[in-house]
Amino acid sequence: MSFTPEIKRILANYESDNPGTKANLARILTQGRLGGTGKLVILPVDQGFEHGPARSFAPNPAGYDPHYHFQLAIDAGLSAYAAPLGMLEAGADTFAGQIPLILKVNSSNSLSALKADPSQAVTASVGDALRLGCSAIGYTIYPGSDAQFDMIEQLRAMAEEAKSVGLAVVVWSYPRGGTLSKAGETAVDICAYAAHMAALLGAHIIKVKPPTDYLELEPAKKVYEKEKIDISTQVARYKNVVDACFNGRRIVVFSGGEAKDTASIVAEAKAIRDGGGNGSIIGRNTFQRPRAEALALLDQIINVYLGKS
Repeated sequence: MSFTPEIKRILANYESDNPGTKANLARILTQGRLGGTGKLVILPVDQGFEHGPARSFAPNPAGYDPHYHFQLAIDAGLSAYAAPLGMLEAGADTFAGQIPLILKVNSSNSLSALKADPSQAVTASVGDALRLGCSAIGYTIYPGSDAQFDMIEQLRAMAEEAKSVGLAVVVWSYPRGGTLSKAGETAVDICAYAAHMAALLGAHIIKVKPPTDYLELEPAKKVYEKEKIDISTQVARYKNVVDACFNGRRIVVFSGGEAKDTASIVAEAKAIRDGGGNGSIIGRNTFQRPRAEALALLDQIINVYLGKS
């Protein structure tokens, strides 16, 4: 275990947590090739729920097998593997103890007609996470949705239960719905707001989308202009989101998003690193590639966070 001064510094930021929760955070922070650095690369495979099996796995049919994703995360030297209940159950015994697991406890699906009030159903429990040997639960909220307050209250209850039994809490904070424009879902003011909400709700690890230079809310735009907040570069925008996470006192990772080429993904990782982010949580851009290509890409991303490129 790479229990370095950097890991001790990060854990010290979580002043209210019990030894069990800190131990599970430490498991994630000391796992794999980035263990001990304070940087993370996590593999999330919840897209089958969100987008359907063909859209998720047909580009690389090996991905229909849950074991494929466990093995990919382990062989790439990643920090953790996140997935819904059934995916983790399908490999829980074979891969027990080999990589920290994050149980995604709520999910949506593309068959829903909800637009102004998108939501997610609770699909697993804290008890399931304990039974499967997970280090954390993962929960999505949709700031902006007309259903956001119900999701926030569900998260509060599940986070309280998870922490009480020593599990960490990872929050996917994805703005959408309500009066938000499509561009607003990734606007820098909205991404920073969503990240801050997750921190206020007690998340240990916060996952948000890469922010653009667009500003959605007129009152926020006035402040950004008055205070001369720099959002002109990717690095500056990532820093703005990190600042919103209690000035970097909470771990924040950024999603890979839509499919893109290798150069763009690597450039994004460099910007996250230079903006003070803790790393990447990248799914489709890895598991939809052939295994050799996925491993090569993950190697490049990890080398970025190791400062080798």
